[in-house]
Amino acid sequence: MTISVLAAATAMTIFAFTMVYAALTDLLTRKIRNSLVLLFLLAYAVLAPLAGFPAYEIVWSVAIALAVLLLAFALFALGLIGGGDAKLAAVTSLWFGTVHTPAYLIYTTLVGAAFALAILLFRKLPLSPGLRNRGWIAQLHSRGTAMPYGVAMALAALVVFPLTRWMTIVFGV
Repeated sequence: MTISVLAAATAMTIFAFTMVYAALTDLLTRKIRNSLVLLFLLAYAVLAPLAGFPAYEIVWSVAIALAVLLLAFALFALGLIGGGDAKLAAVTSLWFGTVHTPAYLIYTTLVGAAFALAILLFRKLPLSPGLRNRGWIAQLHSRGTAMPYGVAMALAALVVFPLTRWMTIVFGV
């Protein structure tokens, strides 16, 4: 096994863990921790060169991530997404680069719309007494709370990731 294959395989594991953890913490606490986003950023910085990504590709990935960060912070300023969502979207775009970020953003929009609709429908249903004692379910059911958009972002990322160069390095497809 070469260094590039080992780095890409490690990246696959880190990517999947990060997305699942971000989705769960956003669903349960409405927060995506800065430490998670920072570790995700550092993992890319270490693993992309080891996986054999050329410098120009890394530079373009940084550029697209900065563009997504600006767009995401505009959405944050409008109250449409949280700050953790904005940072997660940018770092995820870093991992996807210029080729797969558009698909990620489209999937995020579609999954996010479906997820928001499902939550709105859930909020119209009466909540059983047993579920009222579950803090995160009661909070998700409450009409005054924000939607955990990180869930949709993570699901979209997990759909797009198998199409990326990271997978090509490991599986040679």
